[in-house]
Amino acid sequence: MTVSEQIPVAALGPAAPDAAPVPPTTRDRARRLLELRSRTVRGDEPATERQHRKGKLTARERLDLLLDPGSFTEFDLFRRRVSGSAADGPPTDGVVTGTGTVHGRRVYVYAQDFRVLGGSLGEVHGAKIHKVMDLALAAGAPLIALNDSGGARIQEGVTALAGYGGIFRRNVRASGVIPQISVVLGPCAGGAAYSPALTDFIFMVRKTSNMFLTGPEVIKTVTGETVTHEELGGARVHAESSGLASFVYDDEESCLEDVRYLLSLLPSNNHEPPPSGDAGDPVERRCPRLADIVPANPKVPYDVRDVIAEIVDHGEFMEVHEHWAANLVCALARMGGRTVGVLANQPLVRAGVLDIEASQKGARFVQMCDAFGIPLVTLVDVPGFLPGVDQEHHGVIRHGAKLLYSYCNATVPRVQVILRKAYGGAYIVMDSRSIGADLSFAWPTNEIAVMGAEAAVGVLHRRELASADDPEGLRARLVAEYAEELMHPYYAAERGLVDDVIDPADTRFMVIRALEALSEKRPELMPRRHGNPPL
Repeated sequence: MTVSEQIPVAALGPAAPDAAPVPPTTRDRARRLLELRSRTVRGDEPATERQHRKGKLTARERLDLLLDPGSFTEFDLFRRRVSGSAADGPPTDGVVTGTGTVHGRRVYVYAQDFRVLGGSLGEVHGAKIHKVMDLALAAGAPLIALNDSGGARIQEGVTALAGYGGIFRRNVRASGVIPQISVVLGPCAGGAAYSPALTDFIFMVRKTSNMFLTGPEVIKTVTGETVTHEELGGARVHAESSGLASFVYDDEESCLEDVRYLLSLLPSNNHEPPPSGDAGDPVERRCPRLADIVPANPKVPYDVRDVIAEIVDHGEFMEVHEHWAANLVCALARMGGRTVGVLANQPLVRAGVLDIEASQKGARFVQMCDAFGIPLVTLVDVPGFLPGVDQEHHGVIRHGAKLLYSYCNATVPRVQVILRKAYGGAYIVMDSRSIGADLSFAWPTNEIAVMGAEAAVGVLHRRELASADDPEGLRARLVAEYAEELMHPYYAAERGLVDDVIDPADTRFMVIRALEALSEKRPELMPRRHGNPPL
């Protein structure tokens, strides 16, 4: 075939004997490039309509919401599967990768495109993700994954599985070095689910997101159980039962908006300080409402989130795992313009006791904050660990030790505030001075003891009470004596286990001043503090 036979007749101009073919100009090639790029970016219109009918946005629509306008630079737009010398796969291979900015700060992203081969992961798809993950780690910038995939591309066999393995290895290498955020906006099934589980935060959307290792069909075949995708691995399940979902939303727009907000609270990497600035909320602002929010009676519940809202800047905080292990509140907020991580016992749920799930939740949060240099503020009102055979048999000691280990291992500034009761081992675990809290403050309502006065008297004076003529009267007298001698507000302060007993209204000022005093605290220098494994 001659060169002229490869060029459309219309491109040759007027016929002439022995006329030389007219090659396309640079301008022609540029025009064709724009047309090809436009078709590739636009994608298949019927597939886009199907995506919208499911209540889902396309990969590029999601990126438009996530990133600052006009900031996205795409990588490998034309990359596709190649067999021999011929390309036989669609452009992008089902994943959009690149970099952009959020609030002016650099991030790296990949967004799986369900319109192209169901967003399934094959060799090229995996290679594109590997590339953007490597670039994020090299640049020291956050990585955001928008997951919407049918899973491994079966027709590519083991190469698809190898693609997942490469993602997992890079997740672990980046753990504790750069923030990794997974946003599950559709199916994420089989081995693919391990990548979100290895990242720092998981966002999900109700009714459209789901994650599971084995689907409903496999479960029905193996066990005979019938379950829907939503019942098996929907957002509600992972928010309330498994504890996988850090945040859940009703729609993709609000979900992606909060991804942007979370990024504003996090550093770009573990060598940079968290973002800070003038919050516009006076450091000296007193909080007189705190005395009304927290009842003096240790048996009366209250919502500790009201306490957090009073002391943080503008009352704004972002609660992590809000619907899981609700007896412990973990939240990111700002105090004096600086990002802080807040842990607080929640008296509204199980009286604020620590149990297996609360311990896991707290340990994970403490490790994340420490890995990224975020100071910790711990608000204590804890009656102890949850008693029970079930807790003991399922390893409350082992799981409680995770929270203890995480606190003991943390090198960031740590401030403890004891609001009310702090009993037994749970007091120690909730970042007491004895395990390394830098500064500890207590309200005048604090009761720090091995156990409550009534329980203590029952143990110490069991025989005396059994033989007394008036056991109730004697019990009341002994309880009052025990509380006066060992549980008065200044007992721990007199022994150096609390640095100061403060007016509740001064809590915000005292905590911020303490964090400022500790701002130059430096851990032993090392390449990274530690990873952030899924405890």
